[in-house]
Amino acid sequence: MAQDKKRSMNELLVSLFNHVMNMEADAVITEQYRDITNNDMHIIEAIGIETPRNMSEIAHRLRVTVSTLTINMNGLEKKGYICRQRSEKDKRVVHVTLTDKGKKAFYHHRDFHKKMIKAIVKDLSEQEMEILYRCLENLNDFFEGGTQD
Repeated sequence: MAQDKKRSMNELLVSLFNHVMNMEADAVITEQYRDITNNDMHIIEAIGIETPRNMSEIAHRLRVTVSTLTINMNGLEKKGYICRQRSEKDKRVVHVTLTDKGKKAFYHHRDFHKKMIKAIVKDLSEQEMEILYRCLENLNDFFEGGTQD
């Protein structure tokens, strides 16, 4: 691949990253959710709506320490987005669930991501979506340290 094309791809990735972060903050942190940050929304997403998660699972999903997560959880609990409860089996384990308010925030954040994905794939064929998916997997592997070539 020509050096100019690689440079252009890098510039495009940096631009896309900045656009996603800015658009997500603008789209997700509305008047209804002005009491939390975009980072808080990602914590809410990591907690999810399926089953209670423990603090270690959430921290792992977010790639942060439990102590860092605890600070954010304190704020989310005070604002009514989450509920924490100690495990009956092991008192050291804290399970976190979303409140109704937290679930509404979760769905609000998810809707932004659905719209973003719809915009990305709207004109792509199945084959092109497969190629895009493989490219994104490669990028994710790079970020996770899988390939440092």
